Amino acid sequence: LHTELGALYFQDGNIPVAMEELTVAIYIDPSYAPAYGMRALVHHYLKEYNHAEDNFRDALRYGPDDPDIANNYGWFLCQIGKYKEGMLQFERALRNRLYQTPDRAYLNAGQCALAMGDLKLAEENTEKAVRFSGGLATARLQMAQIYYRSNRLEEARREANNLLAKVDPNAELLWLAIRIERKVGDREAEQRHAIQLRRKFPTSPEYQALLKGNYE
Repeated sequence: LHTELGALYFQDGNIPVAMEELTVAIYIDPSYAPAYGMRALVHHYLKEYNHAEDNFRDALRYGPDDPDIANNYGWFLCQIGKYKEGMLQFERALRNRLYQTPDRAYLNAGQCALAMGDLKLAEENTEKAVRFSGGLATARLQMAQIYYRSNRLEEARREANNLLAKVDPNAELLWLAIRIERKVGDREAEQRHAIQLRRKFPTSPEYQALLKGNYE
């Protein structure tokens, strides 16, 4: 219960109370893996990376077969640049046949591989994320980004346009669409997406990059 409360307070942005609840949970049961896993996420949010890593290791020590913890640890490792170690944790999560959301680990593995510059591995994992999630928009967006990075512009354009037709676009999708159309040479489409980015997300990092002309 204290772990669940900690997670809810964390989601609401009440970090001190979240940390207090998680500390109580661990005091009650020092071997309760989910509490360590959630506390690791809070430390990561606070950019206390050493504490985050220590808590993830404790979480896996007490819950070695918990795929959610392994997936979150892998995501954390990739965020701090430990890509190969992160990929091993995604593999660990996916070895659990009872894992109910493998698309998350595949999506994170694809993102991690993309950050490493391994486009082939990124595509393989993201394709699986698309398949296991039933075509989740975030997985489709990542696939479009991989196509763009691979200079497969027509495939990137098709994925981006399909998403633009189905979902309310965020800044990331609009920025990708702008860059795709710029490379393809469709200035009208590029301008249309740029107007939408400016109107909807004027304070976003993507719009600031557009203003500076930082397209890559």
